[in-house]
Amino acid sequence: MSFEEEWSAARATAAANISTRLNQAAAAPTPGAADLVLDQDHIGAIGSEAHKLYSRLQTDGRHAATASADAAGALSREGFGSGAALARANTRWESQVKTLVAACAQISNGLDYSLSSHRADEQCLYAEFTTSKLDTYLK
Repeated sequence: MSFEEEWSAARATAAANISTRLNQAAAAPTPGAADLVLDQDHIGAIGSEAHKLYSRLQTDGRHAATASADAAGALSREGFGSGAALARANTRWESQVKTLVAACAQISNGLDYSLSSHRADEQCLYAEFTTSKLDTYLK
């Protein structure tokens, strides 16, 4: 058999076997399976930890503020330049703690809102689907 004949046979065989191949077929959805799952215990635990961090930061994050301010004042009165630097560092620290406390509060409140909002949405959808199913049977 010549090269041309062999090549023509290979092309004909390949053309006859052309098909679309998928790596994997899409899984069929399970009846009743939720497409959005919200683990309320897990989200609640994260929100609780954020609230604990918020509470601790409000007290523990500022426990050295008075001592630092007093030290900065004493150093400044004695003519040390480090007094002003310590006062600036203390002011910056206070600002950063306030920002972090606000972020923890936002996380905790946001997760609480998400949980309650999701719960309300689920109840509303359940009521709508139940009503629409009833309407189907009543018609």
